[in-house]
Amino acid sequence: MRAVHRPAAATTAPSAAPYAREHDDEPQPGLPEPLPASERVLWQGSPDWKRLARRAFHLRKLTVYFAALLALRVAFVLTEGGSLGEAAKSLAMLVPLAALALGLLALIAWLSARSTVYTVTTRRVVMRIGIVLTLSFNLPYKRIAAANLRLDADGTGDIPLELAADERIAWVHLWPHCRPGRYARPQPMLRSVAGAAEVARLLSDAWVAATGGAVAAPASSTDAAAAGRTPGARLGAHGPLLAPR
Repeated sequence: MRAVHRPAAATTAPSAAPYAREHDDEPQPGLPEPLPASERVLWQGSPDWKRLARRAFHLRKLTVYFAALLALRVAFVLTEGGSLGEAAKSLAMLVPLAALALGLLALIAWLSARSTVYTVTTRRVVMRIGIVLTLSFNLPYKRIAAANLRLDADGTGDIPLELAADERIAWVHLWPHCRPGRYARPQPMLRSVAGAAEVARLLSDAWVAATGGAVAAPASSTDAAAAGRTPGARLGAHGPLLAPR
């Protein structure tokens, strides 16, 4: 497993697709090197930027936070005897600053999703991530100990990958493409991908073919709901286990 740094190629003139030029040197989009003849791509995709903004950058929570602060500011002015006009004036600077902060956060989420390509092949998972500093992580199936699936109602979901015990990637290199709350042993994650169940199926089939392991069907939604948990499939060296998140 290795990370490959790919500096962005310089552009000399404006273009209708400037982002595409940054990765023109890739032999295939999202891949730092040509695949061997015996290996083929099963799926490629990128995060949904709106869900990435909500889940990784907590845009919705911050919006509520700023709204609460602004409401408190208005309440403070009114309780001090001020008029509605004075309350509005007190917000004249705060509202644009809050809007700017949220807008910049949304822009970063959009750029993060746009610069990311997840690739599932017959032998590995490749993650090309990074807005300014582009990194590509090659994760062979034999170095992936397990994988979990978290699904949303619309089929979008996350697929975190548990690495072998002797493998580790720094959290700072992965974020936001890593499982939340796992800092000591960060888990790379295909985050906010559409059709996550189908991607997980392709990944599990390829994992089985490459490692010789066996994967059972994940728990049904009915069983998971009865247990009060999200259904998920875990692929492991000792067979599959239910892995609610």
